[in-house]
Amino acid sequence: MLVDLRSDTVTQPTAAMREAMMAAPLGDDVFGDDPSVQALQQRIAAITGKEAALFMPSGTQSNLCAMLAHCERGDEYIVGQNAHTYRYEGGGAAVLGSIQPQPLAQDAAGQMQLADIAAAIKPDDPHFARTRLLCLENTWNGHPMPASYLDAATALAREHGLAVHLDGARVFNAAVAAGGDPYEAVRGIVNRFDSVSVCFSKGLGAPIGSALCGSPELIRRALRWRKMLGGGLRQAGLLAAAAHHALDHQVHRLADDHALAQRLAEGLGGIEGLSVRSAQTNIVFVDVAHGRGPALLAHLARDGVLATGLIGLRFVTHLGVDAAGIERAIQSTRAFFDQAGDAPAAQAGGTAVY
Repeated sequence: MLVDLRSDTVTQPTAAMREAMMAAPLGDDVFGDDPSVQALQQRIAAITGKEAALFMPSGTQSNLCAMLAHCERGDEYIVGQNAHTYRYEGGGAAVLGSIQPQPLAQDAAGQMQLADIAAAIKPDDPHFARTRLLCLENTWNGHPMPASYLDAATALAREHGLAVHLDGARVFNAAVAAGGDPYEAVRGIVNRFDSVSVCFSKGLGAPIGSALCGSPELIRRALRWRKMLGGGLRQAGLLAAAAHHALDHQVHRLADDHALAQRLAEGLGGIEGLSVRSAQTNIVFVDVAHGRGPALLAHLARDGVLATGLIGLRFVTHLGVDAAGIERAIQSTRAFFDQAGDAPAAQAGGTAVY
C-alpha cells in the first residue's frame, strides 16, 4: 500500500464525510441561498472570532482575495521571502492586483526581524509604493509561530497604520500544538489579525475549500474579487458539508498526525548523511548530504513511500497515514543509507510546496 507523505492535501474524504456531503441541503451559493455554505461561513467566523467569512475554492484564492480587499493598485504588502503567499501563489497579488510585494528574510522558524519590518515600511511619499499590509503565516513549514512574536509583529504593523493578514492554512495544527481547547486556541491566535485564511483541505481532510474570515466590509470586498476571479460556486453545500464534518470530527485528531511526525523524526535521527531540521507539528524536513536527496526520493518511491524534495526532503503526516506507514518510511530510508556504492545524484527538479 502506498505511503503518501507528499502533503496533507492528498487526504481522501472518509466514508462518514462522504455521507455528510450527500445529505447536505443545497441551494445556489452565487445567489447566496445555499444553506450549508451559509452555515459554514457563520460557523468558521465564530470559531475565528470574526464577524463574517467567505467560502473559497482554495487557500490561494482566499489569500489573494484578502490582499486585493486590503490593498489597492500601487499599494504594497510586507511578507516573508519564503512565505506561501509570496513564493508559491503565482504572484497573483502583483499580476492581478498591481500590489507590490516587499519580501523580507526569514529565520529558520519563519520569523522576519521586527527591525526589518519597520525599515521596510515606506514613508508617505509619491516615490514609493504605499505600505498597507503585513502578511504572516502560521504554521510556517510546520513551525507554530510563538505568541510573543505574533504580538510584537502585529503591534508594530498597527503602530504604522498597517492591516495584518494571517495565512492560517494550518492554523488548526498550530492550535493543537498549543494544547488545550483547539477552537479557543485558534481564536487566541487569530484575534491579533484583521483577516485570516483557514484551509479545510489539508490536515482537516476535506476534499476542497478554504475560508476567508474578517470584518463584514472586508468580506464584502472579497466577495466582489471572488466573483471576478471565477470563484463563485453553485451547489457548493456539498463541499461545505465536508468542511462542517471536518470541524466536527477531524480537529482534535491532528494531535495524532503530530505524534506520527515526531516518531518519523526520531526514526530518521542518527542516520549518517541525514539531518532532521524540524518536526514541530505534522511536517518533517530533512537535509540529505552529498546531493543524494533525489536518489533517496527515487528509492523511497520504489518502496511505495512518497515525499517531496524542493527545499530539502519534506514528509507530511495526515489522516491517510498510520504508524505502520511511518515505520515503513523509516525502514526504507535506513535501507537506502545501508546500501553501499550509491553515487551522488544530481540536484532535484522543482516540486511545488503545498
